[in-house]
Amino acid sequence: MTIKLYCFGESGNSYKAALTLELSGLEWEPVFVDFFNGEARSEAFRKINSMGEVPVMIDGDLTLSQSGAIQDYISTKGGKMGGHSANERREIMRWILWDNHKLSSNAGTTRFLMNFLPEDKRPKEVIAFLQGRLKAAYTVLNDELADKDWLVGDRLTIADIACCGYLFYPEPFGFDRADWPHIDAWLTRISQTEGWKHPYDLMPGSPADRA
Repeated sequence: MTIKLYCFGESGNSYKAALTLELSGLEWEPVFVDFFNGEARSEAFRKINSMGEVPVMIDGDLTLSQSGAIQDYISTKGGKMGGHSANERREIMRWILWDNHKLSSNAGTTRFLMNFLPEDKRPKEVIAFLQGRLKAAYTVLNDELADKDWLVGDRLTIADIACCGYLFYPEPFGFDRADWPHIDAWLTRISQTEGWKHPYDLMPGSPADRA
């Protein structure tokens, strides 16, 4: 049975789940959620996910939300990109939780405020504050990758996919790959992985579609 992923192209959290699915070898298909016209908050969508958020994965009788939980399910089912030991599994979870709290939450909010709000409604002080928090997160990630290719073990795992979730997007939010050489090299390794796709090529919906 084909796995369905409710998502849209602009969503970095959806991208984490979609890229994990794409690299897992499992059969899946995206289901477009029209976020910018309020579909995620609609009564119909809340019957799928009461949290009113994407991504949402449906695999047979199982409905699962939150990107980290979806990634864990996919890696377990597909047998790829997970930990090879209990210690590795915990280390992967540590990075996923760190990303959700320190990196993706701030990157997603900053990117939204800078690119998807009218210019006169963009809160400059809030953006500057969030960019400061992001700089601290980039420093942690860049330092971690200074002497290794991947965050956990000797291969790509869902920890890498979680932490790169927003870093391939072209819209400005205070991240320039040239400023972070170890992150830059790591993103290149990820993009050279067989089957990798850019978020706007992997999921329906992009700023170009709404222009």
